[in-house]
Amino acid sequence: MIPKALRDRLGLSGGADLEVVERDGHIEIAPAPTPLRLIEAGPGVAAAPGREEEGRTELPPLTDEIVRDTIEQTRR
Repeated sequence: MIPKALRDRLGLSGGADLEVVERDGHIEIAPAPTPLRLIEAGPGVAAAPGREEEGRTELPPLTDEIVRDTIEQTRR
């Protein structure tokens, strides 16, 4: 079981997809990446969440805390 504080910090909810990999003898568990599809947007294309066959995928709101945590993680 993943502790609630960690689930909250990672934005995980019940039934969320996770990616599990073995790396250097350790198990790493991370939120699964959001699938993207290309859509026509004006004179070009843009990436949108979801697979073509699934249609639109709702994403959680992007909060200041998520942005700060992401920036901090990339600095490490």
